[in-house]
Amino acid sequence: MQSEENSHQWFAVKVRVKNELAVETVLRGKNYETLLPTYTDQRRYSDRIRKVEMALYPGYIFCRFDPTKRLPILTTPSVEYIVGNGKTPQAVEDRDMEAIQRLIDSGADARPWPFLQEGQRVRIEEGSLSGVEGYLVTIKGSDRLVLSVELLQRSVAVHIDRAAVRPLPN
Repeated sequence: MQSEENSHQWFAVKVRVKNELAVETVLRGKNYETLLPTYTDQRRYSDRIRKVEMALYPGYIFCRFDPTKRLPILTTPSVEYIVGNGKTPQAVEDRDMEAIQRLIDSGADARPWPFLQEGQRVRIEEGSLSGVEGYLVTIKGSDRLVLSVELLQRSVAVHIDRAAVRPLPN
């Protein structure tokens, strides 16, 4: 039988950036189950290189709790809000939490990355097409950049590495 704590869903808690570890420590002290995925980054200073632990989702931690009893979380220093729809907290999908946990368990070298959606306007940042802008599409599981010439009413699609593109503001 699951304990009462484990029967609750996971929620994303928005915190001040660079305060993720402090908030997680306080919430654990309040007996909440938390998850703060991190990665190791190297910071270069004038006289040395230092390894630091950084939040994989900057400004967010995950916490399992009863959404009707969220006041102790909201009153924690550096907590801004619980992610949701208006004032109603919205649980993180179980499949998303499972994927995050598997990523952590795998020990893979993960890094924060801009969120990309199909149809979004992007710019290539690396390689021979650096600076080219177009729309991201997925065809048969392969990412492509669609370049359009409006005057000709024609488009071409080129295979790209998703890691080489960044989203453009709308």
